Amino acid sequence: MHRSAALGLAASALALATVTVNATAATAAPADKPQVLSSWTQTSAASYNSWVSARANQGAWAAYQFDWSTDYCSTSPDNPFGFPFATSCARHDFGYRNYKAAGSFSANKSRLDSAFYEDLKRVCNGYSGATKTACNSTAWTYYQAVKALG
Repeated sequence: MHRSAALGLAASALALATVTVNATAATAAPADKPQVLSSWTQTSAASYNSWVSARANQGAWAAYQFDWSTDYCSTSPDNPFGFPFATSCARHDFGYRNYKAAGSFSANKSRLDSAFYEDLKRVCNGYSGATKTACNSTAWTYYQAVKALG
């Protein structure tokens, strides 16, 4: 093989490798993905509100490759006795699915379940009297179920 042909092949191989590396880099999730995931799965109302906002604008977070899928409250009612628990269940699914994908579920499960319970209690804070008591009892039951079976 002539030297110029060998150099041409080497240059072509280098160009192909560069394109492959750049394409891989372009599809990789941003380095702060763990921090963003953590910020959206805390027990606070601010964390919940940030996640709800991001969920409504998932396209802005596409580069992070989050799993937004949900089955809401699984086999339990999404709105037991009329209490709207579906969004709380969706955030709980988000935490479970994304921490499992990251390989750090067991280290975060307890916090995810606690955040779920806090979300449910915030729903119940919109009620008063016996209705609030019933909502809180239902929230406690949902929390105990995910804590034991989730």
